[in-house]
Amino acid sequence: MRAVIQRVSHASVKVDDEYTGQIGLGLLVFVGIEDADNAEDAAWLSSKIVQLRIFNDLEGVMNRSVCDVGGDILLVSQFTLHAATKKGNRPSYIRASKPDVAVPLYELFKSHLANDLGKPVPSGIFGADMKVKLLNDGPVTIIIDTKNKE
Repeated sequence: MRAVIQRVSHASVKVDDEYTGQIGLGLLVFVGIEDADNAEDAAWLSSKIVQLRIFNDLEGVMNRSVCDVGGDILLVSQFTLHAATKKGNRPSYIRASKPDVAVPLYELFKSHLANDLGKPVPSGIFGADMKVKLLNDGPVTIIIDTKNKE
């Protein structure tokens, strides 16, 4: 699983001109799933995200997690995170899982996030054409790949 995590002041996602999720202070998480991903990846990534200390403490040091600040998480599926760009100028998405594999793992990941965060996690709609709006705070953007745990 590959995730792009952005610390936001607010974020929202719309499908067909209707909001499917919106948050104030928190994290906007884009996630891409490949066939090699599994339930352990979902659990590990969720735990890592909710514990990331990327919010400022009283001294202005990034030392607090989304849980510590009472923030929310907005989850958006994004198969393009697995784009292969080595050859040519048209990305290949061959590594991105098809919906029959990706949707159950996406839902499991969303469930882990809600459990680890202690509250519901709003989201986009898997596979839909989504419009995402955000105000990146910092800016702070972190990339995590469960196949490359640095």
